[in-house]
Amino acid sequence: MQPKKILILDGHPAESSLSRTFAETYRDAARKNGHDVRLVHLSDLQFDFDFGQGNYHDFKPLEPVLEQVLQDFEWSDHLVLTTPMWWGGLPAKLKGLIDRMFIPGRTFDTRNTTKIGFPAPMLTGRTARVILTSDTPGWFMRLIYRQALIRQVRDQILGFVGFKPTRFTYFSGASYPKPGSVDRWVEKVSRIGAAAV
Repeated sequence: MQPKKILILDGHPAESSLSRTFAETYRDAARKNGHDVRLVHLSDLQFDFDFGQGNYHDFKPLEPVLEQVLQDFEWSDHLVLTTPMWWGGLPAKLKGLIDRMFIPGRTFDTRNTTKIGFPAPMLTGRTARVILTSDTPGWFMRLIYRQALIRQVRDQILGFVGFKPTRFTYFSGASYPKPGSVDRWVEKVSRIGAAAV
């Protein structure tokens, strides 16, 4: 297997979390198998995550930490995002990072469009893995919520800027996991990291 350039974004705003555990587990397994890995913890980043009154013609300049993360996205050929689902969506700080960082001219091109009229994605040729934790049972996520967050992240966020395919690993019961669950989850993430998928 040819070594990959892997960016891991721990998208949990707290310093200690399952998301961080999974991010570091994936990193260790991928590095052990010869991949070039960069790991970013959202909790370490200080930036204004309110897009505010800006628009695509007059948006806030990126803080140096956001510029570096965006450069990491551009450097990578595989993204791993670890995040919880909160209130059916992404944590506010993670969504703020996306709102601020995914800007025209860097991640999508509003001057050129796809065949169906969307702005052309600028981060094509990259793949992604999202490791998502929640308290929502998997069957409920599929049948009742219709995997709304998964579809949003896959199609309207990562797919919009070019990451395809985006694969998902979903762990439910994350707030109060049953005995042995976390060990099994970590083992699964380690296998995924070793395969760099």
